[in-house]
Amino acid sequence: MQILGFSLNLAAVLNMTSEVKPSTETSEPDTKRSPFLEALGERVRNLRSRKGMTRRAVAVAANVSERHLANLEYGMGNVSVLVLLQVAHALQCSLAELLGDVTTTSPEWLLIRELLSKRSEADLRRARVQLSDMFGEGGNAQERKNRIALVGLRGAGKTALGQRLAGDLGFPFIELSRQIEQFAGCQISEIHNLYGANAYRRYERRALEEAIQIYPEVVIATPGGLVSDSANFNVLLSHCTTVWLQADAADHMGRVAAQGDMRPIAASREAMEDLKRILEGRSAFYSKADLAINTSGRNEDQAFEALRSSVRQHLSLAT
Repeated sequence: MQILGFSLNLAAVLNMTSEVKPSTETSEPDTKRSPFLEALGERVRNLRSRKGMTRRAVAVAANVSERHLANLEYGMGNVSVLVLLQVAHALQCSLAELLGDVTTTSPEWLLIRELLSKRSEADLRRARVQLSDMFGEGGNAQERKNRIALVGLRGAGKTALGQRLAGDLGFPFIELSRQIEQFAGCQISEIHNLYGANAYRRYERRALEEAIQIYPEVVIATPGGLVSDSANFNVLLSHCTTVWLQADAADHMGRVAAQGDMRPIAASREAMEDLKRILEGRSAFYSKADLAINTSGRNEDQAFEALRSSVRQHLSLAT
């Protein structure tokens, strides 16, 4: 079977798992296996994986040692967090409320949070769409229908299939990463190195908003990590018909190997596990797309035909 000739940049997963191991020294041995600290560490790892950041990069950005971050991720973080949890229990409130997240800033926020707290994912989605329409964030329904945005991890085929889909529909094609580079005047990697992740997200938002403003009909290949920024992803969902191009981790790795690039495998024995964790961390966000096409087990022609058929059917139903 022909393997898709899509490229995959696995630079973000070459060193996802640092060689730094958690310290076995702690002044409070009985807190090592605290369920709360273990859950906190798991959330940190999942967030880091979803954003495609190495442990070293997070440690530098947070101005903490890799050892400290490793301890946190393995459930052996600063025990003072347990004190905060105890205070929260004593006050009969959540830890988030004790720390003062945005949903605790006013009575209305608290009332809204209570209304949404036990709703299903389907109910929350309907609420989000209705709120978007209520506040004028949803865009024109016809234009949303004819803006096709492809989401998914690199290597799923967004560029190759997106170009073919644009040609089939007679729409322009945009690769958002290239637009970001034009705005910044440098490559994506240089944006991160020189200006940081926050600057990159600003360029990403600017490129996305300009594409939406200029093109009522377009096919957009989005960066794999766009879903990591909820504000930018919300703009995409509100103004485009979104399609998740799926592929399993084995196919991602296999496509790289088929091109003769064995560096991801050679550089880290755990590269596959790192990639799986990134997919797992982002899948819940990718799944918010209007459509989903699995490219695994298909050559490029087969994957394109599945994409074309699904999109055309969706467009005809939305008319």
